[in-house]
Amino acid sequence: MTLVLASSSPQRLALLAQVGIVPQHVFSPRIDETPHKAELPQRLAIRLAQQKAMAGAKEFPQHTILAADTVVALGRRALGHPQNDDDVAQCLRVLSGRRHRVYTGVCVLSPDGKNFQRVVSSVVTFNTLNARDIQRYLATGEGVGVAGGYRLQGRAAMFIRFISGSASNIIGLPLCEVIHMLRAAGCYHD
Repeated sequence: MTLVLASSSPQRLALLAQVGIVPQHVFSPRIDETPHKAELPQRLAIRLAQQKAMAGAKEFPQHTILAADTVVALGRRALGHPQNDDDVAQCLRVLSGRRHRVYTGVCVLSPDGKNFQRVVSSVVTFNTLNARDIQRYLATGEGVGVAGGYRLQGRAAMFIRFISGSASNIIGLPLCEVIHMLRAAGCYHD
């Protein structure tokens, strides 16, 4: 079976390559990622992953589809994907000195109708950030367009005091769970 990654995230592609998986196609689904009213962050993550997978299945009906969506949450509040430096700075100020969760919803659809879904949660604690820390991070340009406004695999690593759970989940794809799901779908063999 051939695999389609229904995500334009270079981080997800790199994580798959790290474990020897190279999708035959990469598809960037166009879906509305607006949270529903009172939607919990973990529910948002899996709903968006499902929608991306379904969009991929329409485009590639004879392939196994892997889709994911990552949501950074402070309590019941999803922080979104900052679109500019002001948004990134706001996210960093909110996360400063606090613990938050990173949820990644993963969906695997096989052409024979098998549907595997999972939400993986990791906990991240940030050090207290000062204005200079935030300005230095903004200068990297890393935080724009990514969940919560930071990249664990980049300069933001120096802000992180504690992680509980999957590091690859925080980057955007919980590899252990993905491997199990792809095996179950018949798309990954040792």
